[in-house]
Amino acid sequence: MYGLLMFQDLSYKDRHWHEACFHCFQCKRSLVDKPFAAKDEHLICTECYSNEYSSKCNECKKTIMPGTRKMEYKGNSWHETCFICARCQQPIGTKSFIPKENQNFCVPCYEKQFAMHCVQCKKKIEGFTLEWQNNKMAITTGGVTYRDQPWHKECFICTGCKKPLSGQRFTSRDEFAYCLNCFCNLYAKKCAGCTSPISGLGGTKYISFEERQWHSDCFNCKKCAISLVGRGFLTERDDILCPECGKDI
Repeated sequence: MYGLLMFQDLSYKDRHWHEACFHCFQCKRSLVDKPFAAKDEHLICTECYSNEYSSKCNECKKTIMPGTRKMEYKGNSWHETCFICARCQQPIGTKSFIPKENQNFCVPCYEKQFAMHCVQCKKKIEGFTLEWQNNKMAITTGGVTYRDQPWHKECFICTGCKKPLSGQRFTSRDEFAYCLNCFCNLYAKKCAGCTSPISGLGGTKYISFEERQWHSDCFNCKKCAISLVGRGFLTERDDILCPECGKDI
């Protein structure tokens, strides 16, 4: 009499294995009745797959097992329970957070730890808040931001007259802020006609000739007052004349 050996036929995606051949491609351990993954047509046990292909947690450095929840940010991965606020140590989950110096902070903790202080008086700027704008976390304050630095509104003043610049047009020179009046009085060229400053700001047009400047409205014949903008002219000492008035020179 002959006895028959019964072998279990194992299949996966239209492929078949003997029971003895159904093992992990790397460690060779049997995969019968065990979870497994497939990589490049090879069968791999979950342990080998995790060690070889799964991402590592940026916090605990352990493998993030397939099928478990994880957090990802800028190419790094965390276990859900490892992605915590650096200050309060509570899981951040799907809440808004702010990265700073390789650490992550929930919004309330970031506001408490990194509250903005005025560049001028060094005191805290009240009303410090954070909000999402265009998919980015933006800083809004009850103060003024100038050259990426925070100021109280009352501390952000003109270098010349000391009047507040908040909500006003201003310009700068050598990193100091000035209101337009002070800037013009201190640094702008003077019109040879009316002697008032020529700011050159906001598209102001002016005429320049031999190191002298005129407002466009002031560039007129000294005798007949006709505009000389775009026309030929003559000079008599410090005066400018149209060709007709210049005939008698």
